[in-house]
Amino acid sequence: MRTLAVDVGGSHVKASVLDPKGRLLHEEERLDTPRGLTPARLVKMIGQLADAMPEFDRVSVGFPGVIRRGVVRTAANLGTKRFAGFNLEAAVAKALGKPTRVCNDADVQGFAAVSGKGIEMVITLGTGFGSSIFVDGRLGVHLELAHHCFHGHKTYEDVLGDAALRRIGKKAWNRVLARAIDTLRALTDFDHLYIGGGNARLIRLELPRDVSIVDNIAGIIGGVRLWQDAPRKLAHRVAARRKR
Repeated sequence: MRTLAVDVGGSHVKASVLDPKGRLLHEEERLDTPRGLTPARLVKMIGQLADAMPEFDRVSVGFPGVIRRGVVRTAANLGTKRFAGFNLEAAVAKALGKPTRVCNDADVQGFAAVSGKGIEMVITLGTGFGSSIFVDGRLGVHLELAHHCFHGHKTYEDVLGDAALRRIGKKAWNRVLARAIDTLRALTDFDHLYIGGGNARLIRLELPRDVSIVDNIAGIIGGVRLWQDAPRKLAHRVAARRKR
């Protein structure tokens, strides 16, 4: 079974086709995410990406917001008013004629990153701030930590999102990230924290042994796990690397 894996982000919508072990069968294709993206336009973009791919049997979509049974509940960085209540899963399945599953994008990244041992947390640094948590390889309840207060009246997304990075600069942003890691450790007592997303490449911290950076391709590779009933390690698991 081949999986078309789609990663929807505030800057790009990316896709590739994976084999059952999570190996890419085609190089990643991407389209710029337009301002004012609508649900109909997103489905059309996914169709465009699918047309550029080899044959596939099913579809996985990582979406930046809260998803319940394939229906979008929130989409903070794309427009909740436009997307709330939209059954993205059903719309993509109808457009492509393939069974489809949709999940939060940070959860999908986590599927590719985690080892399956203990409490593992994943955060994504991009247009916004994403998070997921796993217990012995099983996905936990999705918490929108991005919108929880972190410092004063500011949320994690307020101080670590793309807008904050541009406003305060890389050096100050890295200092804020260091404080956030300490706070997340106190909150969850994680055994390991993985940091992904497009802005993870800008981390200049010397990270502790229990914190690693994962390649942004994890947002694609994790799509295979949406179709696995039991957690098991992907053969093509994204390698975690510590920043030095």
